[in-house]
Amino acid sequence: MNGNSRIALVAFVSVVLDQISKMLVLAYMPVPAERTLINGFFKLVHWQNTGAAWSMFSGNNAALAIVSLLALLALFVFRHHFETRTPLGQISMGLIFGGIIGNVLDRLFRHHVVDFIRFFIVSRSGEELGFPAFNIADSAICVGVGLLFIISLRGEQSTAAPNAGAT
Repeated sequence: MNGNSRIALVAFVSVVLDQISKMLVLAYMPVPAERTLINGFFKLVHWQNTGAAWSMFSGNNAALAIVSLLALLALFVFRHHFETRTPLGQISMGLIFGGIIGNVLDRLFRHHVVDFIRFFIVSRSGEELGFPAFNIADSAICVGVGLLFIISLRGEQSTAAPNAGAT
């Protein structure tokens, strides 16, 4: 399998998993809804997000869709600047592309992003402290970016190692 095919396959699988999970949330959970699965730690929610991460820029769905499409185009055009020669680099780019596409589809057709995964803890005072809700697309983007960082660090370490003993 060549690099572009691997990127496309990973992106496609990411989009499919993201959209199926969101369809299930839309079908089985009203808005807003919460179902605790692990008390004091994890719940499924149904939140509509018209903003970006942590609901920043809330209410700017159309602008965020445009920015996302521009970012997707830029990443596609400049993908050769990333480690897309390696299978891990191709997987990371596929995850990023798939995640962006999954959330853009929400923005274009639902006019908001469906967020449904929420981790939290309960403080001593009984207050719920949690990470913002997210979805499969968000996870794909974060894992893809994380893989790119790891690839970059490994590359810097391997290129720096021969010169480490030089004076």
